[in-house]
Amino acid sequence: MAADEPLVLGIETSCDETGVGIVHGTTLLADAIASSVDTHARFGGVVPEIASRAHLEAMVPTIERALKTAGVSPKDLDGIAVTAGPGLAGALLVGVSAAKAYAYALGKPLYGVNHLASHICVDQLEHGKLPEPTMALLVSGGHSSLLLSADITSDVRPMGATIDDAAGEAFDKIARVLDLGFPGGPVIDRLAKEGDPAAIAFPRGLSGSRDPAYDFSFSGLKTAVARWIEAKRAAGEDVPVRDVAASFQEAVVDVLTRKAVRACKDEGVDHLMIGGGVAANSRLRALAQERCERAGIRLRVPRPGLCTDNGAMVAALGSEMVARNRPASDLELSADSSLPVTDPHVPGAHAHGHSHDHDHVHEVSKENLYP
Repeated sequence: MAADEPLVLGIETSCDETGVGIVHGTTLLADAIASSVDTHARFGGVVPEIASRAHLEAMVPTIERALKTAGVSPKDLDGIAVTAGPGLAGALLVGVSAAKAYAYALGKPLYGVNHLASHICVDQLEHGKLPEPTMALLVSGGHSSLLLSADITSDVRPMGATIDDAAGEAFDKIARVLDLGFPGGPVIDRLAKEGDPAAIAFPRGLSGSRDPAYDFSFSGLKTAVARWIEAKRAAGEDVPVRDVAASFQEAVVDVLTRKAVRACKDEGVDHLMIGGGVAANSRLRALAQERCERAGIRLRVPRPGLCTDNGAMVAALGSEMVARNRPASDLELSADSSLPVTDPHVPGAHAHGHSHDHDHVHEVSKENLYP
């Protein structure tokens, strides 16, 4: 760990996790998380207003916990990074506002970064620098994307994406139909281990020769599974929950891994990185490993704790921004719920030859923000 490597604090509030990470170069010093998932469980999904309020309450304690764990003083930081998008608008605003306050109070540069690019960059904390280019398969509750990253700080190209439900969303919906609770991913993964993945032939979305090569669709699969379950119940038969879980899961991971490996081959890329919450799925990891080995592709998957939303991934990308001298964001940085992945970060207007008057933020007393 070189002394000249950047020390960056990252804040992540795009959904229901308040994540604060501290990174020194590519070394993780702290990864503090406060989750509000239990509060949302009774609604069967994330409620944006509840998530925003939870972030508000958790923000300062989580930042203080991360600083204490890392054993660093706020004044030693080289920058503050924050998820500027995509995500839930209200939730993002809490993180962006906090990051701006800390950056201003401490006189540190602010970096508004992209949630999806952060999911790719987090792998550097576990497996060292990302090769360039890297193909990334990001699968979560909100996203299923295939991305080609030539430079994680400035050049991320979308290859394919979900045209309807994201993979994680499909897991949640099938879990709901099976009365397994929320979130659905971990419980389906667990039950699937005791089921037969070949028991029921569920459809593979967008897998025909005329379908888009790299796009995903899980809506038809979700409907097919729900109808199959309904038919069993209507006939008064028991639903074989473990076989349904295994067969459904196999249909999802089969398509994800097949398309990801195809994209690597087509683009001549010999590395595949898998990230996002669904990357914690054991069957996805196993099948990806199997197919990558057969194709001569090196697979990189961070440990499950770094796959789900966290502050470490934001700090990792922020650290890379500092190391590569990317322009910082302005204090006028705003949250963008649909920030495109082609914008790995949001440079300030001054980066394009403009300047802004920051007087309107000067009424905030530095003493009040950070004693």
